[in-house]
Amino acid sequence: MREIPTYNPDFEEYIRQGEPGQKERAQIWRTAIGLQQVDGLETSQYLKEIARRHIEGDITLKEVKSLIDSYYKTEDARNTTDADDKLEADKVSERIAELLSQKTFTFSPAQLISIHRHLFEGIYKFAGKIRDYNITKKEWILRGETVYYASADTIRETLEYDFGQEKAFDYSKVTLPEAVQHIAKFCCDIWQIHPFGEGNTRTTAVFIIKYLRSLGFEVSNDLFAQNSWYFRNALVRANYRNVPQGVEYSPIYLERFFRNLLLGENHTLLNREMHLDWKTGQVQDKFGTSSIEIDNENIVQLVRTIGVNRMSIKEMMAGMGLKGRDNFLNIYLNPAMDSGFIRMLYPDSPNHPRQKYLLTVKGLGWYNTQKEKEQ
Repeated sequence: MREIPTYNPDFEEYIRQGEPGQKERAQIWRTAIGLQQVDGLETSQYLKEIARRHIEGDITLKEVKSLIDSYYKTEDARNTTDADDKLEADKVSERIAELLSQKTFTFSPAQLISIHRHLFEGIYKFAGKIRDYNITKKEWILRGETVYYASADTIRETLEYDFGQEKAFDYSKVTLPEAVQHIAKFCCDIWQIHPFGEGNTRTTAVFIIKYLRSLGFEVSNDLFAQNSWYFRNALVRANYRNVPQGVEYSPIYLERFFRNLLLGENHTLLNREMHLDWKTGQVQDKFGTSSIEIDNENIVQLVRTIGVNRMSIKEMMAGMGLKGRDNFLNIYLNPAMDSGFIRMLYPDSPNHPRQKYLLTVKGLGWYNTQKEKEQ
C-alpha cells in the first residue's frame, strides 16, 4: 500500500551540508514548493530538477523561469492529465523563490497586491485585483463551516486600517514574546480580509516572511515548508467564532507557529488539535459524534493514494498499481464516493474532459488524522 506523503525532504543535503549560498537557496525552494500544499497542489519533477540546478549555482532564477515557460510549451507537458495544476504549482513556486531571494520590501497594501499579481499573473485572470464579490470556503477543521471574510465593499478600507495600525505600533515598548504575539495577530487580520479570489494564503505567507525580515528577524523559511497546511488551519481557527456552540477565536495555534518561527521554541504543531471536535484525543466526524473510521480497506487505500491531491481515474489507478477500469470503479471509487470520502471536482458534469477526484471534508479529516498519527 502506498504510504501517506509526509514533509518533503527535497534538497535536504544542501541544507545540512551545502555551502551558505546553497543552503539559503535550498530553504527558499523548499518553502516555495511546500506552500503549494495549502491549495492541494504539487510541483512537477521537472521543477525540482531545475531548482536543484539553481541551488547548485548552475543557472540563475531568470533561467529557471525561461526553462519552466519553455517546458509548458512542449506537447508532453501540455498533454498530462494535471497539466494546469502542475503549471500553477511550478510557476508560482518559481515566483515565490524569486520574491524570497530579493532583498526589497515596502510595507503597504500595494506591496501585498503586488505580490499577488507577481505570483499569479497569467494563471488567474484576477491576479493583483481586489475581489468584487463575497466568498465562503468550507473548512475541515470547522466541520465544513466557513470563516467570515471581509465584505467585498470594505476590503480596501479594511486593508488601509490594518496596515495603518501596524505601522503605528511601537515594537520598542513590548517584550519579544509580546512582539511575536502582535505579529501573529496582524497576520491573522490581513488573512481574514482575504482580498483576492484565490491565492490568499500563499500571498500572505510571502508577504509576512518579507515583512519579518524587514523588522530584523531571521526567519526560518523551512517552518513554512514543513507546516504550510498547519499555518492555514491556524489562520482559520484564529478567525472563527460561534457563540451558540461555545467556540471563541483561538489564536493560540497561530501564536505557537510564530513562536517556533521567531523564538526558536518547539511547540508540537498538529492539525487535528485545531478541529472543533478535538476532545480527549479524538477528531470527530462532522456527520456524527464518533471518530471518523473507514472499515473498507479498498477505500482506505484509495483515500491514501489521493491525499491532498486532485487525481483523474487514470492517475488513481496508476498510483495503486491497478489496470482494470471497471473493477476499479466498482470496488474502489464508487464505494468511496457513496461513503462520502471522495467527490468529483465537477459534480454537475461527470464526463467533463478535465474531471478530477478529491477528498471530501470527511475524507480529508480521516486522511489528516492518520497522517499525523504516523509522523
